[in-house]
Amino acid sequence: MFTGIVKGLCPIEKLSRQGENLKFTVSLTPELAHSLEEGASVAIDGVCLTAVEVKNNTVTFDAIPETIQKTTLKYLSEGKKVNVERSVRIGDEIGGHNVSGHVWGTATISEIQAGENHRVIQFSCPSDWIKYLFPKGFIAIDGISLTLVDVLPEGRFTVHLIPETLRRTTLGFKKKNDLVNLEFDTQTQTIVDSVERYLQSR
Repeated sequence: MFTGIVKGLCPIEKLSRQGENLKFTVSLTPELAHSLEEGASVAIDGVCLTAVEVKNNTVTFDAIPETIQKTTLKYLSEGKKVNVERSVRIGDEIGGHNVSGHVWGTATISEIQAGENHRVIQFSCPSDWIKYLFPKGFIAIDGISLTLVDVLPEGRFTVHLIPETLRRTTLGFKKKNDLVNLEFDTQTQTIVDSVERYLQSR
């Protein structure tokens, strides 16, 4: 489990295709690399992955076709920076919301508005996903815990970002038409799906 509070903006050191799989290595900060062991879960741009090799402040991951297909990992390249979060431990401060790292799919940045001390980003996603989104509700975008501001027709929604979020995460250098990974709030998703199933059974 994760909290959606990104702890590092780290570069891809190596990347290779191995059949249908993708293997890549991320160069971590000393803080993120400390006590990290093989087999541990790490969120990369919001995608929960297993550390298969840890060496000299670097960690290597394997991504299988299902993960590659549903996420932005297919667009990784050497030198590109990614959001990194270690899995939460007992006693850690929970500053965001419960995030599993199980990405539903991707959304597209449809509009960016720069304010004096903030930025408003509008995203578009499949319209049938909007049922999981509510103003002031939670969403994880590239692994970043964010509060929804506007939920609009035709699969559009907005978030407002402070300078600190822009500085610490990949959203600081995203552009219009870029893709991001989406994970909905699990509790909201469960309630919506349960109500739908109940109504259908009636």
